[in-house]
Amino acid sequence: MKKAIVLSTWKHGVNANKKAWEILKVNGSSLDAVEQGVMVAESDPEVTSVGYGGMPDREGNVTTDACIMDHEGNCGGVAFLKNIKNAVAVARKVMEETPHHLLVGDGALQFALKQGFTEQNMLTENAKKRWESWMDNHPQDAMFIDQHNHDTIGMIALDNHGNLSGSCTTSGLAWKYYGRVGDSPIIGAGLFVDNKYGAACATGKGESVMKMSGSFLIVELMRQGKSPQEACEIAVHRIIEGQRDPHEFQVGFLAINKKGEYGAYSLRKGFQYSINTAEREELVDCDFMFETKVEKKSG
Repeated sequence: MKKAIVLSTWKHGVNANKKAWEILKVNGSSLDAVEQGVMVAESDPEVTSVGYGGMPDREGNVTTDACIMDHEGNCGGVAFLKNIKNAVAVARKVMEETPHHLLVGDGALQFALKQGFTEQNMLTENAKKRWESWMDNHPQDAMFIDQHNHDTIGMIALDNHGNLSGSCTTSGLAWKYYGRVGDSPIIGAGLFVDNKYGAACATGKGESVMKMSGSFLIVELMRQGKSPQEACEIAVHRIIEGQRDPHEFQVGFLAINKKGEYGAYSLRKGFQYSINTAEREELVDCDFMFETKVEKKSG
């Protein structure tokens, strides 16, 4: 049997990994692990960038995006979903119960309700107060988006049967435009799994990840023989080479290959990831390209 491993993004991945590891350590499937793991973050009102407790858009609506992908290449996603706490569970239902890969908006909500999910108000009191404060301070600033609230949870896992799966879920950028969707529900951008070669997920500014199909690129590089670490670093360099102002935002990548080797890399200092194996349970400060944000000079 393979040795199981699970990786997830950010500090809220610690508790998510604990749940995933409970499944993996008893020879459960990587698919169940990555679904139930990220549901911990989705259900925690203290996690302000994922699920219940997430910051709303500029009109006060909490909308969520998620996807999931298994070792057979099956995938499902939801985007611009309202009033459902566990978007990743709906994404799995899309994968297993429909011929489609992605449902959005009212269609995603209607599908969720037919599958037995229950609507609830996703705007917590904390999120409402922060939104009202933002509105008071930026009443005329229609273009302003707070880039510091984009801490998606992405999770990738290899189980003891040698199968890879992944998930990704978020409430998106705080104060985003109504209807905005980032990379998290997009297969090949926020998440990609190829059971022959590896799995990868992304976090950070979704628009930048979508522009270079980040997770697919990393898995493709592993297919070509690169290690997970090398692949993550190449992906970050691709952003630097091909996009404007890479010092002004954050993107981080995680990757696992079929051997259970892993890698992580980010544009800027500050990205953390959680790792669990039979020998290790740790929150790790990720290697990075830029030490700090480079301030623009005036004039």
